[in-house]
Amino acid sequence: MEKTTAFKTEEGDGGQEREVLLNCSNGSNGSGNGNGDHKHRHKPSASFGGDEKGIFEFFGWVYHIGVNSIGHEYCHLRFLFIKGKYVMMYKRDPHENPGIKPIRKGVIGPTLMVEELGRRKVNDGDLYVIQFYNRLDESKKGEIACSSAGEARKWMEAFDHAKQQAEYELSRGGSTRNKLSMEADIDLEHRPRVKRYAHGLKKLIRIGKGPEMLLRQTSSLGGYGTSDGYFEGQFGDAIEAHEWKCVRTINGIRILEDVADSKNGKGALVKAVALVDASADTVFEVILNLDRRKRYEWDTVTADLELIDSYDGHYDVVYGIYDPKYLTRWKSKRDFVFTRQWFRGQDGTYTILQLPAVHKKRPSRSGYRRTTINPSTWEIRSLNAPMGSNIAKCLLTHMLEFHTEGWLPWKKNSSSKFENTIPYALLSQVSGLKEYIGANPSLSFESSTMVVQSKLSDVSTSNSDFEDSDVRDEFYDAIAGGSSSSSEDEESEDDADKKERKIKLKNVSWAISSLALKRASAPDVNKELDPSVPPVHFDPSQFNGSLPKGKDETGSNCWTSPSGRGFMIRGKTYLRDSGKIMGSDPLLTLIAVDWFKVDTPTDKIALHPRCLVQTDAGKKLPFILVINLEVPAKPNYSLVLYYASDRPVNKNSLLGRFVDGTDMFRDARFKLIPSIVEGYWMVKRAVGTKACLLGKAVTCKYFRQDNFLEIDVDIGSSSVARSVIGLVLGYVTSLVVDLAILIEAKEESELPEYILGTVRLNRVKPESAVPLND
Repeated sequence: MEKTTAFKTEEGDGGQEREVLLNCSNGSNGSGNGNGDHKHRHKPSASFGGDEKGIFEFFGWVYHIGVNSIGHEYCHLRFLFIKGKYVMMYKRDPHENPGIKPIRKGVIGPTLMVEELGRRKVNDGDLYVIQFYNRLDESKKGEIACSSAGEARKWMEAFDHAKQQAEYELSRGGSTRNKLSMEADIDLEHRPRVKRYAHGLKKLIRIGKGPEMLLRQTSSLGGYGTSDGYFEGQFGDAIEAHEWKCVRTINGIRILEDVADSKNGKGALVKAVALVDASADTVFEVILNLDRRKRYEWDTVTADLELIDSYDGHYDVVYGIYDPKYLTRWKSKRDFVFTRQWFRGQDGTYTILQLPAVHKKRPSRSGYRRTTINPSTWEIRSLNAPMGSNIAKCLLTHMLEFHTEGWLPWKKNSSSKFENTIPYALLSQVSGLKEYIGANPSLSFESSTMVVQSKLSDVSTSNSDFEDSDVRDEFYDAIAGGSSSSSEDEESEDDADKKERKIKLKNVSWAISSLALKRASAPDVNKELDPSVPPVHFDPSQFNGSLPKGKDETGSNCWTSPSGRGFMIRGKTYLRDSGKIMGSDPLLTLIAVDWFKVDTPTDKIALHPRCLVQTDAGKKLPFILVINLEVPAKPNYSLVLYYASDRPVNKNSLLGRFVDGTDMFRDARFKLIPSIVEGYWMVKRAVGTKACLLGKAVTCKYFRQDNFLEIDVDIGSSSVARSVIGLVLGYVTSLVVDLAILIEAKEESELPEYILGTVRLNRVKPESAVPLND
């Protein structure tokens, strides 16, 4: 039974509230992005323990926000320190105040979940909120906030590093039962086997510039550090049907048209692409910022903007006006309403969706002609800087669809009529933004001055402070504790001798492979499945789910199982050159799909009497992987995929370690690659084609019993995932969706990757879902 201890806190009221900026510098191993790819790496992932010279530490200023015991909201400026798997919160910087005691401290356990909640208005300023909670008890939660999306991303990576440290120690220390148990947190009464580094230097990653930066406003658009998102080339992890052709170049901006899409006669799908000398975080902040004075310097159409409403931190509604005399001869002013929806992928890429809308707060007004802004998307992807350069760069893409007569003559350079249209003005935003950032070096100045600081171990708090303490709580308990009212005792401490050196951070440039579309070899069945057991022959047609199997690719409201050749996976040399190869046939066979309608999200669906696993035929199968995708809607749905093997799983294989491993290991390896094969282009951009580690994006629960493993994927546990799935459901009857499931390979011996299973969902009808309990 999980044991927790209430934390005794000494946090005061925090005094006046101040704005804070943060910067993050990465060490040589760097923290990886969400799908396990690292920009700065000498190994496939950061390693911990006695073989290393030190452990990673992350520190910087954040806001601690919440509601106290009498219902008042608070927002306190605090110094957060992450060391290994331990987290401490201070009222002052402990490096400048040696001996100061933390007001809150805790342990990051394997059940900790971290989620970005997006932007929120706090004390008339926009902050980016991060929530922590226990996936086994979501009542245990707490929140911190940062000044920008980039800062929030850095802290997300810091906590991911800490979870890796916790996983390492869980696998190295404690009893055999604790090593194999996936549901229990680290025993808080047991002193973990943590090696002390009294004579070595630690790796420190400083997030934030310190108190001298506190006078800036949160709306400041200064650079927040180079992105460490690893760029894997222009392709995603699924092969798209777009065929982009460059039709014009203007002031260093490429204008490209999807010539494959233009053949259908539905209009032009066009994008403007530019290389911008700033981090993706900075460009994202510039685009979202509604400050009229700043937008006037780069935006000719959507500069006069007013926020009407906002929802869940990742979605807002904006009203704008513009004077058409800059585009046409029309005299009347125009106004418009559109929605903005944004999210950040696990590789650090930002996506912003913009759609025309109506809103009751802004009806048509006298003197203005209501117009429609074309649907469009922004994509901001970080790029690696050249060797020896610390200047951040990103690839900025603005894509939109339009029906304009002047487009064809313009792209042939025979007419300028298209230049007086809204679509042209929207495409020109890329050029304006590029020039605006180039004319304001301060927007990327801080990105080039990052340092990694190494300090002697006596400067910071040691792990022994936790080992010798009577109170060692989980972090979500520590940070979610009620707002305290007592003030912190002031102590006069002699300044400790400090030995400090600064090392300039050099961005490591990794070669990007040409991504030749060569097919991967088929997965080694004898490696992943038990070779000592003869295969069981079964006929997939004897298994039937509530969603029928399609006869061909033209069917509707059905499923098929495509090959893995539409997906790009890690090749044998991935750790050396990031090379990816085309997937092959899946290891497991998709035997059935259920499409259930449920009142509430339902876990352990394999135990239900209607489930295929409970049939006589299902019980005779050597192994079944059950993927339960819990779709939030009204009503809720469960899309259940059943994958089977003809032999038991080899317990010494990667699949065996996943099936019988810890939840933390599973969360770090369970990967899904999506691809919209057919459908509205805006949905394609929202879903993307990048691989996603589901255990890090949403809450996943694992249930191992008898001959099956069930994975319950709670899509509604993430506000971003809820938003995207809401968009998908609006067009689902016209979509053809491919999904590939695999276990991420992180070690040389695990490469090349292989496709575990695939599914193609053809134009699924929500009304066809079968009630589970009928």
